[in-house]
Amino acid sequence: MLLCTYITCQQCCIHTALCLFCKVYRAPKPKWTQLSGRRLQNWGGLPNPKGMLAEKLPDWLLKYTEKISALGTFAGKTANHVLVNEYKPGEGIMPHEDGPLYHPTVTTLSLGSHTLLDFYKPVCQTQSETPQTEESRYMLSLLVQRRSLLILQDDMYKFYLHGIHGVCEDILSEHVVDLSSTGAQVGNKLPRGTRVSLTIRHVPKVIWTNLLLGKK
Repeated sequence: MLLCTYITCQQCCIHTALCLFCKVYRAPKPKWTQLSGRRLQNWGGLPNPKGMLAEKLPDWLLKYTEKISALGTFAGKTANHVLVNEYKPGEGIMPHEDGPLYHPTVTTLSLGSHTLLDFYKPVCQTQSETPQTEESRYMLSLLVQRRSLLILQDDMYKFYLHGIHGVCEDILSEHVVDLSSTGAQVGNKLPRGTRVSLTIRHVPKVIWTNLLLGKK
């Protein structure tokens, strides 16, 4: 499921200081963690099988977690965890799944640049004569536009991997399944800019501290 133009151009440009994009870059420098192919901010706590030690989300994120939760995406629960990822041209992320620590829905708000999100079949655990390469497991792509909200759930969340190739330019193919709704065409070449994504999720198992609950 892909909802396009979730944030209108007017909302983005009312005032630079209020822009969500700017709020991301006003976060304290220690919030950034550099990884291979991207850097990120973690908000809400660190998910853990024993329970996430919950941290209060800042107001500038709460506005969007509450709006997205109101869509019913988390089965009546409210999102409590946000990963802010920054991808510069040429950066990406290997095919992966989000795993069992989250409610089986992931929502991603995209700012800045577009990207192509690729989907793959998982590696088969049984022996096969055919090599299970990334190319052979590739299924389809989505053109994720800026200011769009992407909602992945059900089979697309549970059974398939997703990733982003680290390229500076995307060449659209017939495997991009949402071309008709984006106005783009097969063969179009789309240079990438810097993209900031807010991955908003609900972590069911949390540990609340007395400080967060307002107790002394």
